[in-house]
Amino acid sequence: MAARIQIPRQAKRGEVIEVRILIQHPMETGYRHDDVGHLIKRNVITVLSCRYNGVEVFRADLSSGISANPYVQFYTVAQASGDLEFTWIDDEGERGSERQSIVVKG
Repeated sequence: MAARIQIPRQAKRGEVIEVRILIQHPMETGYRHDDVGHLIKRNVITVLSCRYNGVEVFRADLSSGISANPYVQFYTVAQASGDLEFTWIDDEGERGSERQSIVVKG
C-alpha cells in the first residue's frame, strides 16, 4: 500500500497547516462479487493515524463507507521542524506507513 501526502514544505511556528493523504487501497466492502459470482472478502482500512514528531495529532477509525483509495484531509498546528508519520492498518492486518518532513521557522 502506498500513499501520497501533501503538506507545506515550510510553515511559521503556530501556523495552521493543511494535511492531505491519499492511500492506494481497494477498500472492499464485502458486498461485491467477483467475475464468477463469489463474494469478495471485506478488506478496508480500519485505522489511520498521524504522529507529528512522535505525538499523535490525528486518528480516524474508517469503515466500509469510505471509497477505494481513501482521501483524508485535516489540519494541525506547525510546532517545530520534524516529521509527520502516517500509519494505517486494514482488515487483513496489513500495515502501511509513510513519512513527510516539514521545516518550521520563527
